[in-house]
This record gives sequence, C-alpha cells and structure tokens, in this order.
Amino acid sequence: MELTVIAVDIAKNVFQLHWVEPDTGSIERLKLKRAQMLTWFASRQPALVMMEACGGAHEWARQLIQLGHQVRLLPPKMIRPFVQRNKTDAADAHAIWTAGQQPGVKFVAIKNDEQQVVLALHRLRAQLMKMRIMQTNEIRGLLYEFGIVLPEGHQALLKELLGALLQVRARLPSMLLDSLDEQVRRIRQLEADIGSIERRLREQLRHTPACTTLAQIPGVGLLTATAVVASMGSPTAFKSAREFAAWIGLVPRQTGTGGRVRQLGISKRGDAYLRTLLMHGARSIVRSDAARGWPWLSELLKRRPYSVAVAAVANKLARTIWAVLARGQDWRPSAWQAT
Repeated sequence: MELTVIAVDIAKNVFQLHWVEPDTGSIERLKLKRAQMLTWFASRQPALVMMEACGGAHEWARQLIQLGHQVRLLPPKMIRPFVQRNKTDAADAHAIWTAGQQPGVKFVAIKNDEQQVVLALHRLRAQLMKMRIMQTNEIRGLLYEFGIVLPEGHQALLKELLGALLQVRARLPSMLLDSLDEQVRRIRQLEADIGSIERRLREQLRHTPACTTLAQIPGVGLLTATAVVASMGSPTAFKSAREFAAWIGLVPRQTGTGGRVRQLGISKRGDAYLRTLLMHGARSIVRSDAARGWPWLSELLKRRPYSVAVAAVANKLARTIWAVLARGQDWRPSAWQAT
C-alpha cells in the first residue's frame, strides 16, 4: 500500500502539516501545537513524513519512527525554490511536500542520539576556539598601540606575553594591566575547556570501532574521524565514494551550454566544517616528507598548483573514508600510497 505523504513544517510551538488524502484527493492543512504532535501521529496509519532538516528535526524524526512512520529529511536549499508567493508556515509545508516528491531528491541521513552528541561537542569546541581567537587578537591589538608587537598564534602569544608586560609595567597604569591579566586568565580557562572537550572526543574515538579505523588513515585525526562518523549518518546513504565527496563539496562545479561543459573549482557545497577538516588533513599530507615520496602525489604536485593538489588529496581522503566505512575494510597503506 502506498503511504500517505505528510509534510511537516516544524517550529518551536506551532507545527504546520500539509498532505493529500489518497481516497478523496482533497488537500488537507492542519496546525498542531507541540504537545499535540506525537498524539496526532500516533492515531494515524503509518505515513511517509517529510520535514526540513533544521533544528530539532532529527529528534522529531526518531520519535516518529518509533511510532511506525517513515521519515525523510530534506536539505533547506531544495525546499526554498518551491515556496510560492509569500513565505508562511502553510507555504513552507506545501513546499516541503512538493520538494520531497521530486525525482532524484537527496535526503539527509537521520542521526541517532550518539551522533548528535558528538556533533554537539564539535560545535562547542568550535565556539570556544572562536572565542579564544577573539581574545588573543584583542590583546595583540591593544598592546600594539603601546609599541608591543606579539607573534600570531595563541601559544606563541602567551609564551611572550608575560615578558612583554614586565617591560612596560612601569609605564602602563595598573587598571590596564589588571584587565589584561583577567583577559589572560580567560584565555587559559578557554584552553582548559577546549582540552576537556577533546578528551571526551578521544574517549568516544576509543569506544567507536569506525572512528578507530578511520584514525589509521593519514590526514585523519581525532576531530576528522569523530566528525565524519557523526555527520554522515550511515555510509550506505551514499551510493558511491564520489557521491560522498560531492556531499562534502569536494568535487568540481560544472557550467556549460551548447553541449560544452567546463569544470570549475570545488563546489564547496554541504558541510563546511567537515570539508575544512579534510582540507587541513590533506594539507598535512602534502607537506609531509614521507608522503612526497608517493609516486601519485609527486606527479600531482608537478602538474597542478599547490592548492589544487590539496583539494585533490582531500577528495581522495573523502573517498577513502567512505570505502573504509561502507565496505567494512581496514585501511590498506600499500594500495593507497601506490595509486
């Protein structure tokens, strides 16, 4: 029996539903409060529920699956073109219903609780990193006004900051020095918080076989291994390694007309955080002396610019990660270094 497609525009308090009754063909629209959602779906026959992959979508998807429904999450960019005229909750629900039934639509993998917890740790760490950068840049800029030039990077700055403050302690007022000391203590506390999150991620890596396997690949460390496993959901959601690389945005953009197709730079679509980690890992591979002895990498660096070679290695990393996870294999150094 064909399932009824129900589109849900989720929000904080009021949820908008849109579906077509298969028996009568009538278009139905319904508003539900948050407390009514699960009760309403529990009273209906199993249906195919479609939602935008936004805040809270994965949690609602898990709860609806427990009630016997099938759930599909759609990327927001695929829904926007189907919003007609004014943007309202009803229009958004109609757009979700229409977009979810287009041929070739790619759905977002539904994440479990453990995967979302790991991603939450990554987001917290990224936020703390931004705060630390802001704090160190502020100190560097303030002291530059008094003729003190400090190096870039928080570790180098903190190493030279104490000596620099001793040199100017006699000519700077105590209220500024006390404020700078408070700023330094704040930076050290941020470092401690970042270290605590990394220890929790390291513990997660040790207890997750998939992460442990990925960590054996060159250029894949603690952050990349845990972020990939948590972000991709299930590797079987992607038909091939190229599709996984395209999902991260590591394949060329294409433009063409009149039968002529040109390839441009990488598309940069998908998860920017994951793509950044893979690019950093690829850059570490290209810079390493051992990797430069690999025949394929040496030839690549001879015929392509450095940045292009880094993007190509990042693409290769993404494909290797998918192959290891989807096929349940260990990473084979000999085969990877020779091709």
